[in-house]
Amino acid sequence: MKTGYNRIDLPQRIIIEKLLALGKTQEQIGLAIDFSKSAVCRDIQLCEKNNYSAIEATRISVGNISNRRSGKSKIVSQKALGKIVLKKLDLRWSPEQIHLHLKNKFPTNKLMQISMESIYFYIYIHAKPELKKELINQLRQKRAYRGNVRRGADKRTTIKDPIRIDERPAEVKGREIPGHWEGDLVMGKDHASAIGTLNERSSRTVILVHLKAKDATSVRVAFEKEFRSIPRQMKKSLTYDNGSEMAQHKLFTKNTKIDVYFAHPYSPWERPTNENSNGLIRDYFPKGTDFNTITKKQLKAVQNQLNERPRKVLDMCTPKEVFEQYVLSGL
Repeated sequence: MKTGYNRIDLPQRIIIEKLLALGKTQEQIGLAIDFSKSAVCRDIQLCEKNNYSAIEATRISVGNISNRRSGKSKIVSQKALGKIVLKKLDLRWSPEQIHLHLKNKFPTNKLMQISMESIYFYIYIHAKPELKKELINQLRQKRAYRGNVRRGADKRTTIKDPIRIDERPAEVKGREIPGHWEGDLVMGKDHASAIGTLNERSSRTVILVHLKAKDATSVRVAFEKEFRSIPRQMKKSLTYDNGSEMAQHKLFTKNTKIDVYFAHPYSPWERPTNENSNGLIRDYFPKGTDFNTITKKQLKAVQNQLNERPRKVLDMCTPKEVFEQYVLSGL
């Protein structure tokens, strides 16, 4: 649980909205986003009863924090600052990443620093209509987020002899030991195509896997090929969703020596690194993309951008830098 004073931000609100739709309690949601139950309760109360929206809660929160500053925006009044913020947004940096970048680059110049909340506030409140639309399209979440709420029994193909996440070594959850991965597919238009996503939990490194097909054999072969170039100490386990594409998990483990564990059905919070990464990937390949038209070269270009983007959770290092440090240290 977080200590000290921290505010819930938009990515965490997206998780709140999705878990509320899945019927999770405020206590369970708090554990998922690492905030107290009371903090979750206060955030939910920002919206009308039983109508929580991540975007709306962020808008209200930013308005409360900024008190609208009499209609003023630092991005407008400080031209040099505004130029940097707009440039980074165009490069698909998140408002939080921009805030931390400016804080590190201009540690003593308050005029060249701006909070994450103020950037969101500018985008949704101060920007002119035509600019607002363009800026929102540069954000990962381009509209009010509505999770894909699934109800009822799991109708997907049952995985034979799955090893559940409950049996996964305790070291995986803590992230201190590198080499543990999470995996999934990102589906294309009409579920007729897909790409594979693999995320190393400690460094947040992402691998995008080009797939010729999304059947179990094609996915296994493609994943095995990607893991061949990974140093041995960086491939210990893989935690996967329950999709039938991982039906050949035993053969995958035999060929790669990587143990495969399966999350519980419809429990995306058990694979948080992968879920967050898939959201980032959708920024490049929105729903409705036909992945049959996307080349391996295009996928790897996006992979490189994601791995070379500084992350707050990594103290503003990039996943690539952290992964390389792990390899050099021999962990």
